[in-house]
Amino acid sequence: MALLSFLGAIQQVTGSCYLIESRDGAKVLLECGMRQGRREEDEGNRAPFAFDPLSLDAVVISHAHIDHSGLLPKLVGAGYRGPIFATDASCELMELMLLDAAQIQEKDTEWENKWRARQGKPPLSPLYTTADAEQALKQRRPLAYGAAVEVARGVQLTFHDAGHILGSAIVELQVQDHHLTRHLVFSGDLGNTCSPLMHAPTTLERADLVLLESTYGDRDHRDSDDTLEELAEILQQAHRDGGNVLIPAFAVGRTQDLIYYLGRFYQEGRLPQQAVFLDSPMAIRANAIYSRFQHLFDPDDHAAIAGKPAKRIEDWLPVLRCTPTPEESMAINRVKSGAIIIAGSGMCTGGRIAHHFKHNLWREDCHVVFPGFQARGTPGRAIVDGASTVKMLHQRIAVKAQIHTLGGFSAHAGQSQLLDWVSHFDQHPELYLVHGELEKMQVLQQTLRERLNWIASIPEPGEQIAI
Repeated sequence: MALLSFLGAIQQVTGSCYLIESRDGAKVLLECGMRQGRREEDEGNRAPFAFDPLSLDAVVISHAHIDHSGLLPKLVGAGYRGPIFATDASCELMELMLLDAAQIQEKDTEWENKWRARQGKPPLSPLYTTADAEQALKQRRPLAYGAAVEVARGVQLTFHDAGHILGSAIVELQVQDHHLTRHLVFSGDLGNTCSPLMHAPTTLERADLVLLESTYGDRDHRDSDDTLEELAEILQQAHRDGGNVLIPAFAVGRTQDLIYYLGRFYQEGRLPQQAVFLDSPMAIRANAIYSRFQHLFDPDDHAAIAGKPAKRIEDWLPVLRCTPTPEESMAINRVKSGAIIIAGSGMCTGGRIAHHFKHNLWREDCHVVFPGFQARGTPGRAIVDGASTVKMLHQRIAVKAQIHTLGGFSAHAGQSQLLDWVSHFDQHPELYLVHGELEKMQVLQQTLRERLNWIASIPEPGEQIAI
């Protein structure tokens, strides 16, 4: 019989990884994500894979975010040379994500080794190198939504639009099990139906087994119009207070949403700030990819942008200033008021946002807006949870700024949207909850039972089941 092993993003949000093995011996890895957050997550990233990379026939990636694709260079470094399937747009975005991740691995290891040398400790090797990332990119195989292709003997793959970020996919796998065909559907990260630019997630009706993400399984997001009004009020208050607004944002997905919303404020005459800095080289390059794939946007949002006219996403927000170089980034530090600064990383684990925190987080007139999920163990989660100080760049910084979280901007489906999406399946297939913190999974599990009379399972890390 065909088998499914739950290897990552099990009772936690990051590190997505699942292994499908057919009775005929085909092995397909679904997702190869990096764990993010606490130090033990880094240890998990460094641990050997729970399978032989050389035994794999194919790898399937739902979308380009690092918690779904970030260990591909490590897999290639361990010898995997087979195809890596993703949508056309995901393949382009992965080039940004993986090369950036490799550079971070190399730079962080170089920095860490300087400290280790002073302490008489042996040096570390990076998790993977730029050469590993470049090799992984050579193995990409782009697929269009709706195109069915055999990725391994007896395993057919079809991608459907998940509406999460550009190129994100719901993964449908049909696995031949002797004379039977077993139907597995993995939600990937399902988009918030209120997200700008993206389509609503595609609904499917047939499956024998469904893996459902549960990032926000315990609650619904605030209404998007209310969230937009809240953001407008924050920007007005920051303008009155005289400080800057810092927005830690994921370079792919959330940043483009923010540019769209801020552009809308600008077009309506409701943006008091005179400068918006996009201080993320990766996000700047991602904008170019988004602009090339505008045909995948929601038609109404595309019409609004294109009507200005806007050949690029940036044209929708004329006060946007992109700062790709370190010198341009450092120059922002001289701006003490009246600016919105969007920078990565989205969970504040590194990147240029750390430097902007160093110059602004201790100021009472500063406002910090968190528009996305903050994983446990990250500096962003500590700030959201009310920490009085946070460690950045090897020093403690006081948190005196005014902190705001905007759950309505999440690119993930809320509880009701998850229930609506999964309710379209006929005859209640086997259902497993993944990609969520345990207590949120348990709330979703109970809600599924109460509202849909559907018993969902919460797998254990490493658990293996028959498909």
